[in-house]
Amino acid sequence: MKKVFLVMGILLICVSLAYAGSEIKGAVINKSDVKNAANVAMGQGATAQMGTVAIKDSKVQGAVINKSDVKNAANVAMGQGATANMGTVDMKNSQVKGAIINQSKVENAANVAMGKGATAQMGTVAMKDSKVQGAVINKSNVKNAANVAMGQGATANMGTVDMKGSQVKGAVINQSNVENAANVAMGKGATAQMGTVAMKGSKVQGAVINKSNVKNAANVAMGQGATANMGTVDMKNSTVKGAVINQSNVENAANVAMGKGATANTGSVVIK
Repeated sequence: MKKVFLVMGILLICVSLAYAGSEIKGAVINKSDVKNAANVAMGQGATAQMGTVAIKDSKVQGAVINKSDVKNAANVAMGQGATANMGTVDMKNSQVKGAIINQSKVENAANVAMGKGATAQMGTVAMKDSKVQGAVINKSNVKNAANVAMGQGATANMGTVDMKGSQVKGAVINQSNVENAANVAMGKGATAQMGTVAMKGSKVQGAVINKSNVKNAANVAMGQGATANMGTVDMKNSTVKGAVINQSNVENAANVAMGKGATANTGSVVIK
């Protein structure tokens, strides 16, 4: 029995790195390999993280790098306000002096979040109320995978850089590859984003570049006022001191927004 507990302890550390209220002087690096596994969180405010770096209310003086490989796996969070992260860098109220790089690989996997305001993120860099002095680079590869968020105001991000109320002194680059995949958000005001750079209330001192590749994929947002973005740069109330470049490639793909006032953007630059 002692050997079993030891193995499980090592597995959980390798799968994800989570920091809250911490100060780190040095790089944060996650090189986890997850194969033939299931990770499930159930309950109010549940969170399930697989092959992910999650940083909250922390300071990091060094690069944040995620090189996780996830294959034949399921990551599920069920409960009000549930969050499911797979192959993702998720930052909230944090500061990083160094680059943020996500090179995760997700194959034959499912990432599901169910609950009011649920968030499902796969192969994504997500930032909220954070500051970064360095480039933000997403080079995730997603293949044969499903990413689903269900609930009012649900958000599903796949191969995306999603910034809210954040500041970056450096370039923001998305070079994600999405193939044979489905990204779905269902609920009033739902948002589904695939191969996209989305910014809201943010500031960037450097170029914003989207070079995502989307092939044989479906991106769907369903609900009143739903938004579906594919291979798009979507900016709202944001400031960029540098070029905004969208060189995304979308092939044999479907981008669908359903509901009153719904919006679907494919291969676009949207500035409001």
